[in-house]
Amino acid sequence: MGWWQINADTLAGSRFVLSPLAETFAALKLLHLGSAAHPGERAWLNRHRPAYRTRLAADPVTAHLVRAGLGKDWIADFLTPTPRDREPFEEGVARVRAADPGRARAHLTVALAGPLPAVLDRDDLPERAAALLEYVWTEAVRPDWDRRRRVLEADVVARTAQVSRGGWAAVLDSLRPGRTRWLGDNRLQVNLHEYPPREISGAELVFVPITPKGGWVSWEEPDRYAVIYPCAGALTDPGARAVPASLGALLGSGRAAVLVLLDSPLSTTQLVAVTGQGLGSVGRHLRVLLDAGLVERRRAGRSVLYSRTAAGEVLVKAAGPAPGPGTYRS
Repeated sequence: MGWWQINADTLAGSRFVLSPLAETFAALKLLHLGSAAHPGERAWLNRHRPAYRTRLAADPVTAHLVRAGLGKDWIADFLTPTPRDREPFEEGVARVRAADPGRARAHLTVALAGPLPAVLDRDDLPERAAALLEYVWTEAVRPDWDRRRRVLEADVVARTAQVSRGGWAAVLDSLRPGRTRWLGDNRLQVNLHEYPPREISGAELVFVPITPKGGWVSWEEPDRYAVIYPCAGALTDPGARAVPASLGALLGSGRAAVLVLLDSPLSTTQLVAVTGQGLGSVGRHLRVLLDAGLVERRRAGRSVLYSRTAAGEVLVKAAGPAPGPGTYRS
């Protein structure tokens, strides 16, 4: 397994960061592999994958580049520069474009775990990679970036609340279950690969959510390290957290859906993004749930966060598990 040695100050100073570039690279991986994690992702693939495949068919060099760059067990480093706080997509992709061609070829060799194909022995690989990322951003990510951003923010809010409830160890264990884990003795497992440990004490450490399933790690030695991880499934696919039929019959399906989601604090805006319900509907549901004593609210910075009360917990647990995956309407 791969792990990083960190000290208490590094962990205490770590933070969550949103990255349009990381989200776009994750979308590129999803387009290339074509394997959907839930129905919403399948619908997205159906909309965008045919045009993506047509684009690669017309550009064989870039098609070879993507296949090599994604590798089998390792992603070519120059494709995934370490995310920076508040960095817009345009600045992030500029770092991909500015990569040294010789280093890009070396990174591809590592990802391939073998020699570089002759078709990729050229100096325009960073430019081609940047152009493809710009295409994915423009055509497939930017049109619904506001929704994606709200989902990412919802995940960060939930993880931050988890720190206060269970400490950093619980959060790290849940980022990529089975892959990330707090090992104790200041060691953070970041993947399952047998690579030498890295000493990153004193460096900047960030955690970056993405909406597609998957994840990776990246670094700019010796100053910056990042763990990119997938949002909780219930945030990216609300239907995965189905509403028990008895709870839906009691409260109404839309209101019950809001209550079920509030096991972690969320804002009204985040609930709109996660549930797909309208702002007015979510607001009405929250007022009823507040009046009934099933949820409570508190201010965190500029946001007002809602979460279940003890009475709300009892009601959800008493309703029992849902019979299977489902959807709900406002």
